[in-house]
Amino acid sequence: MPARIFIWVGHPRAASLSHGMADAYQRGAEANGAETRRMNLSDMVFDPDLTEGYHARKTLEPSLEAWREDLLWANHVCWAYPQCWGGMPAKMKGVIDRSFLPGFAMKYHEKDPFWDRLLAGRRGDVLMTSDAPVWFDRLSNGRAAKLQVQKPVMKFVGIRPARILQVGPVKTAKEATLAKWLKRAERRGADAARRSR
Repeated sequence: MPARIFIWVGHPRAASLSHGMADAYQRGAEANGAETRRMNLSDMVFDPDLTEGYHARKTLEPSLEAWREDLLWANHVCWAYPQCWGGMPAKMKGVIDRSFLPGFAMKYHEKDPFWDRLLAGRRGDVLMTSDAPVWFDRLSNGRAAKLQVQKPVMKFVGIRPARILQVGPVKTAKEATLAKWLKRAERRGADAARRSR
């Protein structure tokens, strides 16, 4: 059975290196037999605010319904996005806040502090760009953006292992460096297609 990979570009702009990395990843995955679906955050229309928390549910907008359907269809996910203030962009976080609700992504136990991971069985990749060098992010921030997506988001709902490909600094990158990063993303997509069969 071929891998089913849902690629989500979490960059708020319509064109970016995140899109290029996702394109390369998708090429690698499809060249190795994977079926893919893709969604771009820049095309999604929704209210990112979880105003009432889990106490009162807002009706999910069509963009969020489609995002959840693609996630359920997939056995592998790839998120491509820029690091923003040590984490993911606010609009991207809004998708997670509104979509990863109890009963869909997790189910809390009534009598203990634990939960069921309702999206278990899926693997994850992250393609993250930053204007800071990767070594600086590690030294200065303790790779906070990596930890944010890897443990309290993906692992919490059962998506694992979240493999992170972080590249930077983007703003000073030469063409040869960009080409190398895109090649790495393509290899990561090819590997995902093979691992998730």
